[in-house]
Amino acid sequence: MSTQLPKGMEHHPDILALREHAEAVTSTTGAQGVEALAICTGLFLAISPWVVGFSEFPGLTISNLVLGIAFAVLMAGYGPAFGRTHARAWACVVIGAWTVIAPWAVNGGAHVRRTILTNVITGGVMTCLALAAVGLAFTGMTGMARRRD
Repeated sequence: MSTQLPKGMEHHPDILALREHAEAVTSTTGAQGVEALAICTGLFLAISPWVVGFSEFPGLTISNLVLGIAFAVLMAGYGPAFGRTHARAWACVVIGAWTVIAPWAVNGGAHVRRTILTNVITGGVMTCLALAAVGLAFTGMTGMARRRD
């Protein structure tokens, strides 16, 4: 009588431990707060051209709409699948940084104070939230390394 071990990486003890730790990290109030604020920030960026009143700039309007939705979707998917998708947060750092420079890059010289203020503040918040998510992922990884030592 032979016992067969399950095949595949999904049953590897390190993977199982990482998933367990990821669930513990994402169930904290801080991680849930980062995710909720990130979703709200992304949705605000998406509707900001109409709320703040700069929808007359089609390039920046489309940029904010697309990137705001992308940021919200990426960060919304971040929490439930933390162990497998923490790299999404790095893409969100890039989205946040682009949001900061978009008024100059996309508007083509039409510098309107409300576009600059909205994008710089929102992009800064997005970048900070994405870096917080990266930090949570890093904390999760170093916690796993310490447990093995």
